[in-house]
Amino acid sequence: MAKRIGGTRRKTRRLFKKNVRQRGKFSIGRYLQKFEPGDKVLLKADPTFQKALYHPRLHGVLGTVQKKRGFCYEVKIKDIKKKKILIIHPVHLVKVD
Repeated sequence: MAKRIGGTRRKTRRLFKKNVRQRGKFSIGRYLQKFEPGDKVLLKADPTFQKALYHPRLHGVLGTVQKKRGFCYEVKIKDIKKKKILIIHPVHLVKVD
């Protein structure tokens, strides 16, 4: 058997990179933001906070908040033709009006 090379953040150097002036600690406002069930959200990863992060293929996808689960939220998305539910921290979500 061949050994698997790379981890969960493989080939994401440019995808998850922040602007030079925004590097460092994450925003406390984004960390503490609240969502209601039915809110539309955009999946936008914050590279400074690596917990409850989704697969890099789903970066920039729109989803709907289903419910709160602990500190995170269940977000329903459509990946190609299949509907999926992801558990994502609010740092990685941006509300879309």
